[in-house]
Amino acid sequence: MDGVFEALGEPARRQILELLATGEQPVGTIVAALRARAPISQPAVSQHLKVLRAAGLVTVRAEGTHRYYALDQAGLDAARDWLAALLADPLAPFAQPLDALATEVARGRRGHQAGPASETEASERHRGRSA
Repeated sequence: MDGVFEALGEPARRQILELLATGEQPVGTIVAALRARAPISQPAVSQHLKVLRAAGLVTVRAEGTHRYYALDQAGLDAARDWLAALLADPLAPFAQPLDALATEVARGRRGHQAGPASETEASERHRGRSA
């Protein structure tokens, strides 16, 4: 996962990923799509693709002299899993202390339920003595 989020920090690279989300694309199509949005050279697009490949976000397939790029599902899944772990349960670090607190509260309730009967008996005994 090294470099994944650094790679995603560049808008042109995010645009490439959006284009590849529609399916495998030849370099020429990627260059044309990026040029439609902003001036960019073919070597610059190739550099962006190289960074995306190194980050594990895209794969390349050679067919003769043509290069076809596609999303690398394994790299995307790793990034998604990493992010999901951050968002899964923000209270997870507190789970054990909260369980312990719940146990203590339950013990307190049991003690409190037994307590009023004892207090009533003590109160009746106290009234009997003062009368």
